[in-house]
Formats: sequence, C-alpha cells, structure tokens
Amino acid sequence: MTNASELARAALDEACVAVGIDPRGAEPVRIAENQIWRVAGVIVRIAPPDRLATALREIRVARWLADNGIRAVRPLPVDQPLERAGHVVTLWEEVPAHTHGSIADVALALRELHALRPPDFDIGRLDPLVRIRDRLFAATSLSDDDRRWLLALHDELADGWASGSPPGLPESAVHGDAWPGNIVRVAGSHLMMDLERFSLGPPEWDLTSTAVRARTTGAVTEDEYARFCALYGHDVTGWPGYELCAHTRELRMVTYAAQHAASHPEWHGQAQYRVDCLRGRWGARPWKWTGIL
Repeated sequence: MTNASELARAALDEACVAVGIDPRGAEPVRIAENQIWRVAGVIVRIAPPDRLATALREIRVARWLADNGIRAVRPLPVDQPLERAGHVVTLWEEVPAHTHGSIADVALALRELHALRPPDFDIGRLDPLVRIRDRLFAATSLSDDDRRWLLALHDELADGWASGSPPGLPESAVHGDAWPGNIVRVAGSHLMMDLERFSLGPPEWDLTSTAVRARTTGAVTEDEYARFCALYGHDVTGWPGYELCAHTRELRMVTYAAQHAASHPEWHGQAQYRVDCLRGRWGARPWKWTGIL
C-alpha cells in the first residue's frame, strides 16, 4: 500500500505539473500536519483531503488582503486550490529572507487588519476549539487520566463559548494565530503569513495570543506587552472575556505539543510539562514553555 509520505509527494508532483512547474529538486520545509515544500521559488502547501474549504478561504483571503494594501503571503496566479493524490494543494510565492516579527510588528499588523471592513465573501466564524479533540485522541503519549482531564477542560471551555462573548471590540476579520512566527519582518516591514485560521470573530482572540505569551508562558516581557497595548490601543486582559480566551489558547498550545510528541519522542518532556502546568503541578503562571517545530 502506498504510504502517506508517498501520497503527499505524488500530490506535490501532480500539482506542480498541472501549473507548469518542474517538481524535480523539491525540498521539504516542514513536515507536520500540513506539509510545506519549496520548489523553483514556489512554496507548495499540502494539506489533508478535508481541508479544501479551508484552502479555498486562504486563497481568497490572501487576495483580499493584497487588494486592501495589507502585506501578506501571495498565492500564485493560478486556479487553486488543487486536489491531487488525496490531498489539497496550494501554491504560493516564496517569502524572501525574513525573521520573526517583533511584538510591535504584531500589534501594528493586527491594528491594520482589525480596522478593515470584513470581506464580502464568507470567511466563516471563529472556531476557537477547532481540532482540539482530534489532537487529544492523536496524542498517544498522554496518560488516560491526563487525556480525560483535558477533554473535560475542552468541554467546559466549549460551554463558555456557547454562552456568548461579553461586549467588547467590534467584530472583525481575525487572523486566528497571530504571533511573531506568523507576522514576520521582511525588507523593513511586517508581513502576514499562515492564513489557515482566518475568520470573522472578536478581535480580542488575536490580541490574546500576545497576552498569553506575556502572562502564561513568559515569552513576552511586561515592558514589551505594555508597548504592544500602546501600539494597538487596547489591553485585552481588562476584558471580561479574557480568561475564556486565554484558557482556550493555552489548551491549544498544550494539545499541539501533545499531538506532535506522539511522533517526536524528543518533545514528550515539553508536552507533558505543559499538561502538568495546566493541571496545577508546577505552580502559578507564568510558566516557561519551550517552542517545538
């Protein structure tokens, strides 16, 4: 039987040929839930077959951002996404040499994005808990007790979201995963990447990412966070819905690590540490979480 990696490579080859690109010499950039490859100055993203609607939204959003003067990744001007070899494939212009953005870059990019009138096509509504249950069942390194506890937390947070968010900032288009790895610095300016979680929702969700990095993981200093708030013009931690957003973001970070630890033993320790923090085994926030991938 053809294995998953062979099918993904077949999808890459077929998609490249379909748009006139020679796939020989393709190099993997990241092999994870979505595979990222580089070939002939093009970035090819290979996703599971259930991501067609998501991929189509990403392409439309990227073009909408360009039309509104927002610097973001640019899809190739071809008819896409493509469905090949049981995968969904999108093709993008390669971003030039870049670094992680600063906290200031994230603040300014979000201020620009949230000020836009939402697009006139359907971008879906924010689903803050998307795929978390799937991740938990894929996280084979978790003990049964930890998995049950995390599933119970998931359900508790789902009830909180179902009850509705308290009044806050006007709804807007949101990036969904706004951190310096997705808002990068290129040629003296910021550029937005990874549009998979783009949707309509409370802008506080985007702001919570930086607040959590300051208050939960300690990756952002208090001075950096104060500058972030000043540049954006709002401190999300004073919003009544912040705790729900923050706990959801924490759970996403925990389950992401746990899912990937299943196939990367070197990440077992970090994944378990994150679980232990949530379960109160390592004292109060902020905790020091080491990034993976």
